[in-house]
Amino acid sequence: MPKLDNAAGEPRVDLGKYNFERDELPELADLKELSAEDRSRLLMAGIDAGELQRSGTYLHINHSKAHCRSCRKDVEVMDTREALEKYDGLPEYYWQAVDKDKDEFTRAAAENIHGGYFIRTKKGARIKDPVQSCLFIKGENIGQNVHNIVVVEEDSELHIITGCTTSADISSAMHLGISEIYIKKGGKLTFTMVHNWGEEVMVRPRTVALVEENGVFASNYILLKKVRSVQSYPAVFLNGRGAVARFNSILVAPKGSHINSGNKIVLNAPETKGEIISRTITTGGTIIAPGIIEGNAVPAKGHLECKGLILSDGIIHAIPELKGTIAGVELSHEAAVGKIAQEEIEYLMARGMDEDQATSTIVRGFMNVDIMGLPDKLRKSIEKTIEETEKDMF
Repeated sequence: MPKLDNAAGEPRVDLGKYNFERDELPELADLKELSAEDRSRLLMAGIDAGELQRSGTYLHINHSKAHCRSCRKDVEVMDTREALEKYDGLPEYYWQAVDKDKDEFTRAAAENIHGGYFIRTKKGARIKDPVQSCLFIKGENIGQNVHNIVVVEEDSELHIITGCTTSADISSAMHLGISEIYIKKGGKLTFTMVHNWGEEVMVRPRTVALVEENGVFASNYILLKKVRSVQSYPAVFLNGRGAVARFNSILVAPKGSHINSGNKIVLNAPETKGEIISRTITTGGTIIAPGIIEGNAVPAKGHLECKGLILSDGIIHAIPELKGTIAGVELSHEAAVGKIAQEEIEYLMARGMDEDQATSTIVRGFMNVDIMGLPDKLRKSIEKTIEETEKDMF
């Protein structure tokens, strides 16, 4: 059993336990070269091995790039290490949003980069089909260290689907992920992340997005399966007039999971707007859900909403914070943690459902992914995962 931090019962990470020694695996010409079992794992994380209706794909296995291609001339997809070589170290973007000295995990990531994805649109491009990426671990006690950079150029639009997962026979691994996101004037990014880790996997992503004038950043995060520990607190800074940020999260913590996942939005310019919406369910695990919206300019508006369901003994600790530093900023929040209302169950039972069916219907409505604006194929994949999760819940 991993040792726990004194604060909040967070599992401590021993980086020395994991193998970060870089190895090069053969690249795949086609994702269909993966085993049927691995393709199934990717699909549950939102990644289509057929690459249908995709503008590009990046697959990273363990410590190296396994597959990478772009299907459109107006979107660039490559391994970050290759981008560093091609663009003289990417001085505008590499370690410019995330502080490499923030903690032991950022320092470890800075010392030994395995790769990661570099995705950049061309100015004015409207990328209709998503770019998909997958950070995949195949090997017990593998330590994976990736650095991702996304640049949405001026007046361009992009949707990225990124899935993180392990092969079915892996229980213990470590993932360090640095993501730096830059949205230029008038750019729009929808960023959907689906986590589907193994039961003893430790996950420490560090993400920062910088948004310029009239830019839009929409983030969707879905975690439905058991994982030992996730500690994630992506932050977005709205630095240009009229910029907008939205976070949507659905988190489920089975017994043995410890999830510390929240969001931060900083309104640094006039006419900016920020919204954080989270839905959390514990079936025996722990969820800590911090959220903060900070207003430093006017006019600016922010709203934070955190709702949690405790379906069996577990912990949900919602921590909504609002910080205003200037007169006239408009910030609001609402938070609720509790059980399913008995009258809701009785209402559905009166219409022919048994208690389990009624409870399942309410839970599924609570985890509604329609607000995320996902492509149909991804939405159906996530709904299938929700169905499987319900079986474990009841």
